[in-house]
Amino acid sequence: MASSKAHHATGWAAAVIAAAVIEKSGGGGWHWASALGFVAALFGSTAPDWLEVAWWSRSRRLWITHRTWTHWGIAWIGLLVWAYHALGTHALAAPAFGFACGGVMHLLADWPNPLGVPWIAGRHSLNWWKSGRCDLVIVALSWLIALWVSDELWLHGRHGLALIHHFGFGPAYL
Repeated sequence: MASSKAHHATGWAAAVIAAAVIEKSGGGGWHWASALGFVAALFGSTAPDWLEVAWWSRSRRLWITHRTWTHWGIAWIGLLVWAYHALGTHALAAPAFGFACGGVMHLLADWPNPLGVPWIAGRHSLNWWKSGRCDLVIVALSWLIALWVSDELWLHGRHGLALIHHFGFGPAYL
């Protein structure tokens, strides 16, 4: 499992991604939809863990085994796909998309460690490192993806192309 700080940091990246996609795909000029998606992504990035806690009891123990139903990839991706298609037509689509974007980012952050994530039926792990060891790598990758998505959607890829030319990669690499 990635650390709590890593999930929060990747959650901010997921929030940027969600806001960019909502604004470009279904915001319909309503900036509040992007803002709602942004905030929902922050909550969604930690949701697979806090949904396991029995908030209604005093003990606050887990009522669902860790990394089972709340970490199920099909549910999070299903919510993401539904919300994306409903953007601009349903009032709850933007926050649902943001929430799902944060949840999927959480699963991606948990995937490299040995415990893995139940994407379909059983758990699958990339088995790259033990929990919390390479949080910086996960956070950096999530932010690179967020910067790329926001550049493509908001700025039409102008900065990415300029960066490629800056590092000396000419037209042969494009």
